Amino acid sequence: MGAFDPGPFPGPSPSIARVEVPVDTRAPGGTTNAHAAGGLLVDPAARTDALDAAVGVADADSDRDGGTPEIDAIAVTHAHPDHVGAVAEYADLTGAPVFAHADHVDRFAAATGVEPDGTFRGGDRVGDTGVRAVETPGHAPDHVAFAVESAGGSDEGDRGVAADAARELLCGDLAVAEGSVVVGAPEGDLREYLDSLDRVRAAGYDRLYPGHGPVIDDPEGVCDRLIDHRLERERTVLAAVEDGASDVESVVDAAYERDLTGVADLARATVVAHLEALLAEGRIGREWGDRIGGERADGTPKE
Repeated sequence: MGAFDPGPFPGPSPSIARVEVPVDTRAPGGTTNAHAAGGLLVDPAARTDALDAAVGVADADSDRDGGTPEIDAIAVTHAHPDHVGAVAEYADLTGAPVFAHADHVDRFAAATGVEPDGTFRGGDRVGDTGVRAVETPGHAPDHVAFAVESAGGSDEGDRGVAADAARELLCGDLAVAEGSVVVGAPEGDLREYLDSLDRVRAAGYDRLYPGHGPVIDDPEGVCDRLIDHRLERERTVLAAVEDGASDVESVVDAAYERDLTGVADLARATVVAHLEALLAEGRIGREWGDRIGGERADGTPKE
């Protein structure tokens, strides 16, 4: 049914409702976190009773009055299927306008089946909510996070929110408390992802609310860990090429010293993304353009 976790004080903010929504996802635990904060509903992956309660709409299986919806807008951190499944349903249930990133409206509409009522860019307030968009591409080209403003927060913002205006960030698939985030071709961009992590780390948020898994109480430490992990993977990929690997499969074999059963496609996609970044920087030979350009990340030929 989904777990409704408004968060204890002085831990996660009582003004942010976090709901674990069971959904078809590759993330550990099989859930996506939907959040309601500052009047904004973020990432409604599926409809559940717990999420109904968080946004103030009636349970479909009861006669109770759901009251007045408690959200003023709906948005997603990115348009991957495990984050968008109930956008249309909650827009209909609440009457709240739906917002999408201005540069990715078509992608949003295709994923959700909803034409957005409005758009935003980094630094913009989302509709009439107390939440601003923060540009965080990398995991996906349209990825954004949402900074929840504190009372009396500043209106200043450039690709994000002033440090004194927001202390908590709904960060989607930018970060996870444990493990790592997939940044794989063709969706992922390693350099953009590392830049996004660096900006969020530098912003000094008190807490991150990820799209999967528990709340992150040490944003700087987690961002450092994720950056280090990506740079270490880059070193293993580059070393494999320098040691004579001549195709993607041989790089995957050299870069991962573990059983990849069940995640081989993700490992390949990650390696291709690293090879693309190294190629763009001129750190591997141009012949790799053909080697990675002739196949999709899953190893099948491009048409």
